[in-house]
Amino acid sequence: MTTFPELLRTLRMDAGMSLAKMAQQVHYDRTSLHHFESGRRPAPLEVAEIADEVLRADGRLVAVWKQEDLERREAAATHRVRAAALAMSRDLTALADLDITELEAGVAATAVDYLASPPGPMMDRAHVLRGEAFERIRSGHHRAGDRSDLYVAAGRLSGVLSYALLDMGDADQALEHATAAGRCAEYAGDAELAAWVAGTKSLIARFEGDYGRALEYVRDGYQWVGSGHGTGEARLRCGEAQCLANLGNSRAANLALDGAEAARERISRPDSLSGLFGFSRAKQSYYAGSSLIWLEGGHDAERAAREAIEAIALWQSGPAEDRSLDDERLAYVYLATARVQLDDVEGAADALIPVLSLPVEDQISWIVKRMDRVAGMLGAPRYAGNQTASETVEKINALAA
Repeated sequence: MTTFPELLRTLRMDAGMSLAKMAQQVHYDRTSLHHFESGRRPAPLEVAEIADEVLRADGRLVAVWKQEDLERREAAATHRVRAAALAMSRDLTALADLDITELEAGVAATAVDYLASPPGPMMDRAHVLRGEAFERIRSGHHRAGDRSDLYVAAGRLSGVLSYALLDMGDADQALEHATAAGRCAEYAGDAELAAWVAGTKSLIARFEGDYGRALEYVRDGYQWVGSGHGTGEARLRCGEAQCLANLGNSRAANLALDGAEAARERISRPDSLSGLFGFSRAKQSYYAGSSLIWLEGGHDAERAAREAIEAIALWQSGPAEDRSLDDERLAYVYLATARVQLDDVEGAADALIPVLSLPVEDQISWIVKRMDRVAGMLGAPRYAGNQTASETVEKINALAA
């Protein structure tokens, strides 16, 4: 049976309508429509109804949407019953000896696995694990000394959900999960998690283009750092650099990146958890590159290119548990952006080769957004006669479609 995403895309292409034009018709942005067509996000009913009319589908789109919606609801209901039954059985059989060792191991594994996995499965896993932590907190079925650790586990799993939703393009829900993570950090008295949450809230605000609010989140997060425990300060200072660069302040952005280097040198104890909750040297270089590409080029673009190359090299030669495939792919996009700013069109095209070969399921929202920018830069009048520029723009547009 043809799925709704497949039918929507087939009907649109049969009608000779571009992704951008169709997005205008259904009153959603192109990224959201791409997610509806790829199945990364379920489309709202109103999209199905408008698309059905625009594409003259005679009710087929709406019918398929309603059938899939019914199946999703039934699957969700089954999942809830199974999860609830399993939790109750575990409580009944293990009340006398409940501990959180297994739960904490699950959190740690999820944090590492997230860096190399699609966001959907990670969201499902985090949801199940967090339900277990929440039930133990609510029911009181835990040792007296475990309550704080349970809140930390629930907070970290909320953080995983926040990242997953952001990678899927839903900033509003991502912020709600980050807020829950912050409340858990407050209840547990965990400064490390609180600093991480501040950085994540800033990331969400930057995703939405609200750099003033993003800067407020970062500066609020500094109250939780300073002891040399973990990479929290380095991560926050890199977030500050991204805000300042997007606000056009080159000098302050570079100073913030220098401050991140100094913060890393002051680290006396490693992060409590690696993976998503760590901030490796490679990630720091990645942040530097992704910050400076928003400035005017020149020395900023040169530093951005060096940092992006450094990040890629560190990820490819470092431990597997520290390798973030999505960020590594984005680093290639940032390298390409910096090279365009330096008028190195051939170098930019070379940098994009690994990204242009990605399957649809690996095109997270960040990649789609940043590739669009590169296409816009290469489509500028100054490159009108450049064959490499025009071919690269065509490939980017084909990937998005």
